[in-house]
Amino acid sequence: MISADKAPLKGLLLCGGYSTRMQEDKSSIDYYGMPQWQYMVQLLSTQLPEVYISCRPDQINTGTGFSSYPHLIPDAVDASGPSAGLLSAHALQPETAWLVVACDLPLLTAHSLALLIAERDSDKAATSFISPFNHLPEPLIAIWEPTALAQLKINALEGQKQCPRKTLLSADIKILENPWSDEQFNANTPAEKSEILNKIR
Repeated sequence: MISADKAPLKGLLLCGGYSTRMQEDKSSIDYYGMPQWQYMVQLLSTQLPEVYISCRPDQINTGTGFSSYPHLIPDAVDASGPSAGLLSAHALQPETAWLVVACDLPLLTAHSLALLIAERDSDKAATSFISPFNHLPEPLIAIWEPTALAQLKINALEGQKQCPRKTLLSADIKILENPWSDEQFNANTPAEKSEILNKIR
């Protein structure tokens, strides 16, 4: 349970990327018998009472199925990349902490999510896994407290450090080693999609 002194924690699934390298919408790929966004919403819902989808406005009525989901946050701020989704969520609910997850993590399971939540330090700006690939904070498998999002907003307004990772690197955050670090694998290309499908089927 979340104690009273902590900001309420909700899930934010980032689906607003253009998936240029994948050549198809990564949120709609079928790895587990359903669109990936639906699978990820179900996964996040095992750990959190409310899960929101971050997307571009033009995605809502284009066959993604997003229009049927009750908790949508269309991009509504002047920012680029994942920052647009993070800051749109922060603008809508500025007192909320968000467990942020990118949609292109097909190996992610409840093990990693539960660990992140259990190790959350609300006195820090964020709680993040370290990447096994570059040993930097993973901004898109992380808990962003309102203070970190407020700093990201300042950085975006000033035209600097719009990259979420750069904001975390300059903040006081808690870093975790994930014993299931393979779950942090991003599938960004058709070859990586095939690799994942061969692994899970």
